[in-house]
Amino acid sequence: MRFLALLLLLTSALSAQTITIAPAPADRAALTVEFKAPEGSTKIARATKKDGETLPVQVDEDGKACLVVGFLRAGESMTLSLAANNGQSAEVVRTRPGSDGLSLSAEGKEVLNFRTDKDKVPRTDIPATILRAGYLHPVRSPSGAIVTGDYPSDHAHHHGIWTPYTKAVFQGRTTDFWNMQSKKGEEQLRAVGRLWDGEVHGGFDAELRMTDLSGTAPIDALIDRWSVKAYAIKGSQKPMHVFDLTTTQSCATNDPLELPQYHYGSFGLRGPESWDGKDGARFLTSEGITDRKKGDSTRARWCYLGGKTEAGISGTAVLGYPDNFRFPMPLRLHPDMPYFSIVPQKLGAFSIQPGKPYVTRYRFIVTDGEPDAKLFDACWNSLAHPAVVSVAK
Repeated sequence: MRFLALLLLLTSALSAQTITIAPAPADRAALTVEFKAPEGSTKIARATKKDGETLPVQVDEDGKACLVVGFLRAGESMTLSLAANNGQSAEVVRTRPGSDGLSLSAEGKEVLNFRTDKDKVPRTDIPATILRAGYLHPVRSPSGAIVTGDYPSDHAHHHGIWTPYTKAVFQGRTTDFWNMQSKKGEEQLRAVGRLWDGEVHGGFDAELRMTDLSGTAPIDALIDRWSVKAYAIKGSQKPMHVFDLTTTQSCATNDPLELPQYHYGSFGLRGPESWDGKDGARFLTSEGITDRKKGDSTRARWCYLGGKTEAGISGTAVLGYPDNFRFPMPLRLHPDMPYFSIVPQKLGAFSIQPGKPYVTRYRFIVTDGEPDAKLFDACWNSLAHPAVVSVAK
């Protein structure tokens, strides 16, 4: 009886509240909406639109509530009423250990895998010096098509989605965490942290280290903390997988990491080997550029890489958050390989200083079918015009 009374009280309190999402000047897709949860509520909340459609609301331990709106047109607001459900909370987005690492899925479909064991490799001819863990592969489209590559035969040090630096200077020595075959440096996974599931989002945290090998003994130069979060998207105009990657990089010693001007490194996305060759991969930038030579060294809000799969065409758009350093993203589009890099040091040298973490955020939109510039623009608009929420009783 006491539980029933508490549930009725919670339901009544929530039902008396509404949230309103303010309009924005542009269409927005996969709009994440965050607000302070009503007092006493838990993760079992629901939000109902005026047309009766119900969206799940996930409440974190710190009281921050989150829901995702599939699409909201320019100039339109949205009001939703809050309510408690029957006490059951489905784990729609799940993170689970698998045979190749951590598997992150949404609505029963794998979105991505985070490799945690560097000794599990696809071929026996891979040199021990380039074995690594701590990257995303495979990344899958809604149809299940794989849109990333790993240990490709032409550049076996490429891995799905990965974030090491190439030309770097640490303690006066030139090092290289990207080209591990040089034996000057490496990036490896050190620990997996928090895992979480939910109706709206799930994910994991991990710690990687960039280690300088150019001196007399290995020294960790940079701590690279990853937070990966995937979302369940309801009401979208097109099926898509959506996930965020936030990297927080900080000095591992009292010495800075100097990053001279260079043309690649920092972030990489590698496609499958079946997309190799000048005509094997499809590129598209937010500026409408499809020619990879013309797109190389340009700057863009987002960049798409795709190609032929069992689903027809599948691919990934990488969206930069507007508050990223040196945004819009300076690009390296490779002329022959299915690969691109986002490279702030293309615009000049910079450094990561002790006590000053360097944070970068990306959103990934993975789709089947022809690349949809309007959809990618609408998804990026959700980053440029985040939801402004008012709560009323």
